[in-house]
Amino acid sequence: MRFSPVARIHLMITFVLVMCGVAGGACFGWLLGGRVTGVLAAVAAGLGAAIGSFLSRRHVAAFLRPDPACDRDPVSAPGADPLPPSVPVPVPVPVPVSVPAVAVGGYAEGIADAVLVSVATYQAAAFPLTAFGVSEEERDARRGVAYRVCAHEGLPQAVRVSAAAALEAVDEGVDPGRAHAAVRALSLAVYDQRAAR
Repeated sequence: MRFSPVARIHLMITFVLVMCGVAGGACFGWLLGGRVTGVLAAVAAGLGAAIGSFLSRRHVAAFLRPDPACDRDPVSAPGADPLPPSVPVPVPVPVPVSVPAVAVGGYAEGIADAVLVSVATYQAAAFPLTAFGVSEEERDARRGVAYRVCAHEGLPQAVRVSAAAALEAVDEGVDPGRAHAAVRALSLAVYDQRAAR
């Protein structure tokens, strides 16, 4: 019986997890109550790791399986005319793929969360709790990171507008209440963007 590479990798992962569970259970059981407790803890931990690995095999296999869309050869695609043996097969050149202006799903959520974190850390640097808590270099570095993240082209429009308002309020550096309200509005825009999905 031959196993696919994905099944072999999953079996190796399962073996390592079960052995680690058995060793950890035996050590802790032996330390807590002696040999009998060590053996029982080793069996319980190994069995738990094996069952967990068995139940997650479909997810692991899907994660390890290569994407069939990446392996397709445009020459050997269905309906394509086969080339004669004397004609060299063209090698596809990788083309950089740009992110669409409006990304969807988890990608857009991740970018929106990164914008919120970068703007919040810039706000914390612009309005420190103590008078000399943040140096000018750190404030400038956080400002640069916030602007770079907010300029990402995959950012949803509502989050982009709120981020621009928050950056403007923090840049002025005069009213911490206004900056706090703007960052709060940004966090609500990020939340609404996630809830709309």
